[in-house]
Amino acid sequence: MFAYIDGKLTFKCPTYIVVEAGGVGYHVNISLNTYSALANTERCKVYTWLHVKEDAHTLYGFADEGERTLFLHLISVSGIGPATCRMMLSSITPAEIQAAIISADVVLIQRIKGIGAKTAQRLILELQDKLKKEGPDSLISTPKNTTTREEALSALVMLGFGKQVAEKAIDNAMNKSEEDLTVEQMIKIALKNL
Repeated sequence: MFAYIDGKLTFKCPTYIVVEAGGVGYHVNISLNTYSALANTERCKVYTWLHVKEDAHTLYGFADEGERTLFLHLISVSGIGPATCRMMLSSITPAEIQAAIISADVVLIQRIKGIGAKTAQRLILELQDKLKKEGPDSLISTPKNTTTREEALSALVMLGFGKQVAEKAIDNAMNKSEEDLTVEQMIKIALKNL
């Protein structure tokens, strides 16, 4: 529902922040990772996810798109809820979580409060292939000034193609064309080659 909230940071503590945007103060639950990233800022932009339950609507915020993407992967696993995900992101960094899942490091994942052996194994089983496919750079937020190649690559990865396969298709599209391609043209040519 909300992609992000950009506004004045009016309150901050290790578990939540209040961001004022358009005259409304949004109570946003955060991880310690996001708390650290918002160190000394008066204005912030937090990427959000809204959890809707019968008795509550809870807003979760993330310092960058990569952390939110990992959060969404984690909650897709049976038995892992938003509170457990927030605990995971508060215990170790998103990059460490991703590396632990990819390398099947059950011991590291089990060190997180609330994660037992079965849950750690389920996380690895369900997410290892997805995270390998996305690659280690998937948690790095995209810079604001992206090239058309990077935008096309991002779009193909979001469509479900592996990063390496998409890169190859985009490079082929760029090599075959003598003129500068728009993002749309590049994606269309790459999709024909995939």
